[in-house]
Amino acid sequence: MSKDCVVGLDVGSTKVIAMVGQLQEGMIQIIGFGKAPNSGMRKGAVVDIEDTVSAISAALDEAERSSGMPITSCFAAFGGSQIIAVDSKGVIAVSRGDGEIQETDTERVIDAVKSVALPQNYEILHIIPKWFTVDGQSGVKDPIGMTGIRLEAQCHVIGSSTPALKNFSKAITQAGLDIDGIVFSPLASAKAYLSKKQKEIGVVIIDIGAANTSIAVFEEGTVIHSKVIPVGANHITNDIAIGLKISLDAAEKVKLNEVDARISEIKETEKVDLSKYDKNETEKPNKRYVCEIVEARLNELFAMIKDELKSIDRDGMLPAGAVFVGGGSKLNGLQQFAKQNLGLPIQIGKSNLELPGIVDKIDDPEYATAVGLVLWGIDESHNFVLNKNKPGMKLEGLGGALGRVKEIFKNFIP
Repeated sequence: MSKDCVVGLDVGSTKVIAMVGQLQEGMIQIIGFGKAPNSGMRKGAVVDIEDTVSAISAALDEAERSSGMPITSCFAAFGGSQIIAVDSKGVIAVSRGDGEIQETDTERVIDAVKSVALPQNYEILHIIPKWFTVDGQSGVKDPIGMTGIRLEAQCHVIGSSTPALKNFSKAITQAGLDIDGIVFSPLASAKAYLSKKQKEIGVVIIDIGAANTSIAVFEEGTVIHSKVIPVGANHITNDIAIGLKISLDAAEKVKLNEVDARISEIKETEKVDLSKYDKNETEKPNKRYVCEIVEARLNELFAMIKDELKSIDRDGMLPAGAVFVGGGSKLNGLQQFAKQNLGLPIQIGKSNLELPGIVDKIDDPEYATAVGLVLWGIDESHNFVLNKNKPGMKLEGLGGALGRVKEIFKNFIP
């Protein structure tokens, strides 16, 4: 595979998505896509390696055919209940006698953060610097060149269960791929679906997957909080199946075609003809009743999201609001429901990047993570930052303080 090609692999609990991007003359183009159902994972963790390998292989085959490129490696998204996130601080004494802070000092202070106490059998996925403190002066973004005696780094650390991560990696390698990097899912989605301005003023990205909902809160350009909530779109499907006593396949179709989170707009006389989704069903339940089943689960999910925002004093306090991605974000009426429950500006995810290629896939929030992985991979592989203000997504080389900081941290943030 060409060094200018990057593959994003999103291995979820119900499907695998492979996205192929290419860097051509300094511009990114999405050139291939593959998708396959997956029955080998539960809650983001591999429970059947053989089924997961088969699903990955099927998605890769389709992606290779559509792109015309052989695929040998990937950047993969990882999430699920096995993820843990904590804040940690590293402290060191500045090494030079004159007190000038060097790159080696920032490397050492990040190394000090690695000593964070994670549960047994957990390992670090990302160390994300929030700010530095130089001799008590906090909020420093780039300390290199400053003078001081004591250097501190306040970081957000994302870790994963080691066995779950090893099984996940094993499934990918058994499908014939090398792993270029593993990225926490909402961080990948943020690459494609959040602007620099949103991340500066305060925003939360909410990825509603099949088994879990992952969130990441950004402020002043960096991640300040993240969490995996054990409620996803499949819980809604299961609730419908139980409430209406129908099959899961029929319940999924009812969810996609009949459910609307704006219950107040549903007439009391509206019915759901179940025979359209299962020929063996004859009942026509009240549509409002069906939507009330879904509303109960959404209330649970949004209460948990609000609790997370309250825990960092950001409930109703993010000027750029919330951006929803993932397959579950396509539920009818979700935007209005979220606005009422979170008290924030709400967007259903749409890429703010103008990437040539498979446009319908780029703008579908279901594929946000895979698109973000491609951008993440190109950024990592070429040590570039995306300039989102230029048409065609040209890349510009890093320079100045940003370049130095990124160079230091690229070994800590895969």
